Amino acid sequence: MSLFPIEAQFWKGKRVFVTGHTGFKGSWLWIWLSELGAVMRGYALQPDTEPSMFNSLGLDQLGEHCVGDVRDASTLRANLREFRPEIVLHLAAQPLVRRSYREPLETFATNVQGTANVLDACRDLPGLRAVLAVTSDKCYENREMLVPYREEDRLGGRDPYSASKACAEIVAGAWRKSYFGDGAAAIATARAGNVFGGGDYSEDRLIPDAVRAYSAGRRLIVRNISALRPWQHVVEPLSGYLMLARALFERGHEYAEPFNFGPLPDHQMSVGDVVEGFTRVWGEGAQWVHEPEVQAVHEAGLLLLDSTRARTELGWQSQSSLEQALRFTADWYQALHHGRSATEMRRLTVGQIADIRGVAGKRTGG
Repeated sequence: MSLFPIEAQFWKGKRVFVTGHTGFKGSWLWIWLSELGAVMRGYALQPDTEPSMFNSLGLDQLGEHCVGDVRDASTLRANLREFRPEIVLHLAAQPLVRRSYREPLETFATNVQGTANVLDACRDLPGLRAVLAVTSDKCYENREMLVPYREEDRLGGRDPYSASKACAEIVAGAWRKSYFGDGAAAIATARAGNVFGGGDYSEDRLIPDAVRAYSAGRRLIVRNISALRPWQHVVEPLSGYLMLARALFERGHEYAEPFNFGPLPDHQMSVGDVVEGFTRVWGEGAQWVHEPEVQAVHEAGLLLLDSTRARTELGWQSQSSLEQALRFTADWYQALHHGRSATEMRRLTVGQIADIRGVAGKRTGG
């Protein structure tokens, strides 16, 4: 029996096409949709980290797993037409700021052209009702101000990653206005960032870097402790994506607009707060040290989101405190490190989803 009976009433049997299902956020979403009883096809590259959540938990067993690149428009289109989805969730992306400095053309090709390819393949797709394209909180023109960004604020981006996400938002808006009018599927975009949770092994991210250091008995070196971000567990925005996709399916173009998914303003923490909290819950003698990087690439020092629209129109908001979210994250990594099987890790993951969203009784061990 599903731990999510109310949500499963809607999602059971729905045909859902997910791009990027092998990534960190995609893997959590893939497990959740499977638990809800959706009929799923995923389209993504193979995981680009070793280890990866997708492979470690055997997630290819949960639905149709298709290896493909969103930059390959013809293969993508063929997959969509063959599967005939009712809902498309587009998560495939090049998601790393620092990597975008090294590989700007790949970043734009994936995040901008890839988004255009997905949306164009969805034009006139029989039976399609809802399309959700996930972008980023970094799509805004960041003025480094203590004012949370609203969906109507100006788009922009100083680094290639942020600029590519702003462009993806513009692409989604253009396709929505040009091709998805009355009678067509409804398109929305979702903006969230600085998510963490078990299963992320990306380079140059705070929690994965901490896990690698602490698992090896090394001190974590942190380059910028004062940067303020909308930190939240990965389950929080994913719950918003599912709520928004359902609203698009049931209410159509009424919800065809951008939505922010971030914590309440007083829950937005600095890098120093997060690393100190994670080090504390990890235990085992973990230590960290601040060593500023002399020639670091530019990264935003201040970024806040206003999620009023999601709260008022969808009834969504973050459920977990930072301490709870960090505890769940440490528990997840340590369980895998201590030899839990793929089946046990999938069960633990589903349990954490239920706990964080307040569906089931609290438990931390899986």
